[in-house]
Amino acid sequence: MAGKGNCKANDCAHEAVAKGYCRKHYRLWKAGEMPKARYKICTEEKCRKPRFHSSLCEEHWNAAHGKKAEAAPAAPAAPAAGASA
Repeated sequence: MAGKGNCKANDCAHEAVAKGYCRKHYRLWKAGEMPKARYKICTEEKCRKPRFHSSLCEEHWNAAHGKKAEAAPAAPAAPAAGASA
């Protein structure tokens, strides 16, 4: 098999095996730990939700802009127990 070149990660001279990365950096890229993430996810620490607006997920974007999460509509109240007679 023809050589694929070197890993495109900074200061890495290992042979590229997938997506231009060596085995180590490809594994980190798949885990979302490289500077250029595999998926577009929220930038809040330890949040893995997809981005909603700018670089934040919907939950963090609403929190940053002072908006409350939309609540589910309330269920209608049950009729009183002794009212029908």
